[in-house]
Amino acid sequence: MYSIIVVPPPTTEDEPTRTQYRLAPGERLVFGRSVPEDGLRIVHDGVSRRAGEIAAHGTFWTLSNLCAHQTYVVENPEGAGEHIKVAPGRLDAPVPFEFSRIVLPAAGDLLPVEVWAPRHDYLRGEDGTDGEPTAPAFSVDRTKRYFAVLAALCEPRLRGAPHAPLPTMDQVVERLRPSWPAASRTSVQWNIDYLAVKLRLKPGPETAEPGPRLNGKKESLVSLALRFDLVREDDLVVLAVPSGRALR
Repeated sequence: MYSIIVVPPPTTEDEPTRTQYRLAPGERLVFGRSVPEDGLRIVHDGVSRRAGEIAAHGTFWTLSNLCAHQTYVVENPEGAGEHIKVAPGRLDAPVPFEFSRIVLPAAGDLLPVEVWAPRHDYLRGEDGTDGEPTAPAFSVDRTKRYFAVLAALCEPRLRGAPHAPLPTMDQVVERLRPSWPAASRTSVQWNIDYLAVKLRLKPGPETAEPGPRLNGKKESLVSLALRFDLVREDDLVVLAVPSGRALR
């Protein structure tokens, strides 16, 4: 049974029918400019002769960086900028993503090698233990306006552009108008300030010593929300709520 599928970088010759390499658990695939016949050959002067090696395991895969000077980046295209770095010479670095993109810097080009891993298994249901439930790390109500504001801030990066600039205040207001006709710069800013306190990025006004001004407040909120999956792509439906179900 195959564990992972590796798709090489596209070229003008084989773009319509890119060869796929299927690896069973325990199998390895070396890639580079000059590799054995059973390896993945990447024809580019900027790629090392033996650039790296992919190893398949039961529910994950590892990447070895055989290059002496270049760091590789493994991106999660579905994770709004989530990535890991594999330093030169690092062997068998585990990759946790189901769908990944290895980015190989090559003499001014960035060559993508896609890796599709098995669907991960997750614990279902409660753990069955007695006692008080564990308090959530972040308490957010997806029916409230502050969550719609947070979703609007996260939307550009959730739509597949991990380094997209954050929307301006006016753009957030315009994006919220379908579900919140009364949205304004003042009300949106109030909700951003509220989120900074609610998500514990800034002390609340009731504290004895007010906290310092939070520079890059929007960037900090988006970074936290995406890092801990407080907002996912499915949550963007709150930006298109029918008029009869306006947010409270």
